[in-house]
Amino acid sequence: MNIFRISTTAYKEEDFYLQTELDEVDIVEAITPIVNAERDGYEVYDNELLLDELKKRYPRKKIELYEEFKNIII
Repeated sequence: MNIFRISTTAYKEEDFYLQTELDEVDIVEAITPIVNAERDGYEVYDNELLLDELKKRYPRKKIELYEEFKNIII
């Protein structure tokens, strides 16, 4: 199981995390066309749309999206 921080914009508050069995290559291949389409002005997306694309492409893999994690201070 992996946890990745996904950054698709220059705004840190738009980053999100994926807990998944996928590897980095799988994730990049699936979401890059959507991100590039928005950058080129053809499409608008949100993080849920990116998650939906991953789940559609890899339906048997565990993929969970998190906007933030709880912080434990000791």
